Amino acid sequence: MTRRGFAELLAIVAPPACVACREPLPRADALLCADCLRELPWLRGRRCGRCGLPRHRGGGCPSASAAFARSWAPLAYDGPARKLVQALKLRAALPVVGLMAAQIAATLPHELRAGAVVPVPPQPARRRTRGFDPAGALAHALAGRLQLPLTPILARRDRTRRQTRAGRSTRRESGRIAITATAPAPTTVLLVDDVHTTGATLDACARALVEAGAKAVTAVTYARTL
Repeated sequence: MTRRGFAELLAIVAPPACVACREPLPRADALLCADCLRELPWLRGRRCGRCGLPRHRGGGCPSASAAFARSWAPLAYDGPARKLVQALKLRAALPVVGLMAAQIAATLPHELRAGAVVPVPPQPARRRTRGFDPAGALAHALAGRLQLPLTPILARRDRTRRQTRAGRSTRRESGRIAITATAPAPTTVLLVDDVHTTGATLDACARALVEAGAKAVTAVTYARTL
């Protein structure tokens, strides 16, 4: 039986549903329904190249002192984009990483398509609990799309509580996020994670890469919290 035939047979037994809204899908190989595709919150127009925000609310760029020189995300962390990320992280919907990587690759500026792809590392305990690494899976898919080497050289040593439950000031406490490089870093790096929130984890990773020899680090994520 061909792969397509198997997918069609599986669709009869377990009809496919949109990973964002759970509405039925007409095709077994689709991931998002037409409504959710239309409602994806694409980030358009001018944005700060450093933090990725369309505007600064006060106090200047929140990433002005970050170790990464640029950041990029194609979508706002809202609507179907948020639900896609949650499907990956909370329901282990691994097929979505292909779609997420494709959308990043389709919008990534030409000047950023160089270097090596380095995933943001997970906490070991969370990696064991989930059974997989969301950022690692996304980085692997994106490296393939961009035809760039995947270089997973970062390790995380801290055991802090989940970032989503921590406030901005707590996330940025010195030493709270312990990241180390396990090998010399490439000169140019695309640092990949699923969501750019405060940028604290991305900054910690970029600092470890710079200390290991990286000269230019760009934080690339699927979505940006506004």
